[in-house]
Amino acid sequence: MSKEPLIKIGICADHGGFELKERIIPFLIENKFQPIDFGAMELNNADDFPDYVIPLAESVSAGDVFRGIAICGSGVGACIAANKVSGVRAALIVDYFSAHQGVEDDDMNLICLGGRVTGYASAEELVSAFLNAKFIGAERHLRRLKKIQDLENE
Repeated sequence: MSKEPLIKIGICADHGGFELKERIIPFLIENKFQPIDFGAMELNNADDFPDYVIPLAESVSAGDVFRGIAICGSGVGACIAANKVSGVRAALIVDYFSAHQGVEDDDMNLICLGGRVTGYASAEELVSAFLNAKFIGAERHLRRLKKIQDLENE
């Protein structure tokens, strides 16, 4: 009897999201995901979120991980950085509806959270909704995504 491989989920955080990242990693393991930690590996108040977010976003874009979770103090900087990588569709998520709807309609593949503004229980709920959602792929959604991909290819 062979075991199915666990789905790889990339995760990263700077100092502003480090504590939340450290809480989400065990949550991912408990829920049968394989977290791939892109850093920071220790709390360093002088680190910079792009140093972790960009490699994570590149891994998401390349398909090396199924989806990504990026955390900084507010989530805003992580979102801006992640969306600079072609093929990444990142959003700062603060509510349950957007966590799953962003995947269902917009094929969001990277969730951004604010370590200083998102509580642990809320973060777990948002991550769970994000990871368990599936892209619907309706014609209107595909049409909209193509317009975004065309812009990335210019």
